[in-house]
Amino acid sequence: MDLRLGDVALPLDLPLNLPSGDVRLYSDAVPDADHLFQNLMTEVPWKHEQITLFGKLQAMPRLTCWMGDATYTYSGLTNVPASWSESVQRIREVAEKLSGTHFNGVLLNLYRDGRDSMGWHADDEAALGSAPIIASVSLGATRRFRFKPKPHHTAPTLGVDLAHASVFVMRGTTQENWLHAVPKSAKKLAPRINLTFRTVTF
Repeated sequence: MDLRLGDVALPLDLPLNLPSGDVRLYSDAVPDADHLFQNLMTEVPWKHEQITLFGKLQAMPRLTCWMGDATYTYSGLTNVPASWSESVQRIREVAEKLSGTHFNGVLLNLYRDGRDSMGWHADDEAALGSAPIIASVSLGATRRFRFKPKPHHTAPTLGVDLAHASVFVMRGTTQENWLHAVPKSAKKLAPRINLTFRTVTF
């Protein structure tokens, strides 16, 4: 397992050595991951949401769905939750066991190919409380997950490859000190589903 600075691989032990952050990667952590991936592709009520960027309404470069026990607002979107599906419940049990916390919501993202992406952001909404615990579950194609420190937007980025059936847990001051993103890829990539479990406090 490598954390990469640009295109240079930096050897790291797990948990990963992210300064002023606390992250841990669990490989091959989701039982029956192939079957669950296929279930989610067809049973999740995927939406192609639009957000306002620089005063213009633009379609998100991925499909999304919010499931949980409470409404959740991020990026100016207020998400009324869909009901928990059986497959997502099974994955939530894995995420809760590995992270040691209870999650009452999950944002699902479907990256249809390498052109779909997630821009730079932190999961630091007030509704998540201070020092939130986020468990990110990956199913499908491997994608590069990048970090860069706040507020140094021009700083070199660190990256970790999130593979099928992996669980990536972020906690402590990670959201306070770091931005993260899933950039576009020029490679021809198969679909990937990412589930980011979180706890909404109000």
